Amino acid sequence: MFTIDLAYVGRGLHEELVAYIADQQGYYAAEGVHVALRDGCSWDEERLRHGATIGLGRALLSRLADGVPWVALNVNTHRPLFWFLARAGLTSLADLAGRRLAVHAPHTAPGCFARIVLRQAGLDPDRDIHTIVRPPGNYGMDLRWLHDGRIDAALVGSTMAPEAIAAEHGWQVLAWAGDHFQIPTVGVAVDPTYIHPDNPAVQAVVQAHRRALQVIHNEPDTTVRYIQTFLGRHTADEARAHYESFIAPYFTTDGQADLAVGATAITAVAAELGAPATVTAAEFYRTATTTP
Repeated sequence: MFTIDLAYVGRGLHEELVAYIADQQGYYAAEGVHVALRDGCSWDEERLRHGATIGLGRALLSRLADGVPWVALNVNTHRPLFWFLARAGLTSLADLAGRRLAVHAPHTAPGCFARIVLRQAGLDPDRDIHTIVRPPGNYGMDLRWLHDGRIDAALVGSTMAPEAIAAEHGWQVLAWAGDHFQIPTVGVAVDPTYIHPDNPAVQAVVQAHRRALQVIHNEPDTTVRYIQTFLGRHTADEARAHYESFIAPYFTTDGQADLAVGATAITAVAAELGAPATVTAAEFYRTATTTP
């Protein structure tokens, strides 16, 4: 049996769901690979690149900004699961002008994506908004700050169902990032400096994840049951609503990247980073892999 380290670099369904399903369904073992799922959220790039990673957004930023030759071999979705959640009284992204927004740092993938979305709404993230940089996590403190009035809005991820949270507190979901910015994101990526894309262990992980993607589409009850393990504060109905709104319609069935979407995303990310677009979508998203 092959072995490999697979690191997630964020929390929640966006990052973890497909790997979780592959593990729970026994697909890694069935494909002949022992996978050590690692928490790489705080790892530096040098440590991360010695194994496979789920975080394609971070990998792309690393390739554009630092020249690390990451390649993506499997894509779970083209719509990042991040939302702008706001206190009552705000109804659109434009209303964030002059407000306090908790958001990830600009050099992180969700922070970069958020800045792109804000610019599309006509806002300069550095001048028009009072940003409070928050590290990735479960967003519990962000919710407390929203409740206490310390901030007006927060970019939150898929450790919660934001629409259910908004209904509970009388808040507003200003926007889903996936409605405004698309990018092939989360899946399986490797740095060929250390792990060849055709490595049998890597290919086994890719196949296991593609089987998990089929579960998402073909076995909704099973998938919702798994989703509930991530959304512990939510009811079964809220978990199902979240699945039906954001997971089932937008996760891929085969792990393939839409290269047209990828090309547009690379141009936008490079511009936001102030870096040259030194890689094409076809060079970075090599999802048309062959089975071993």
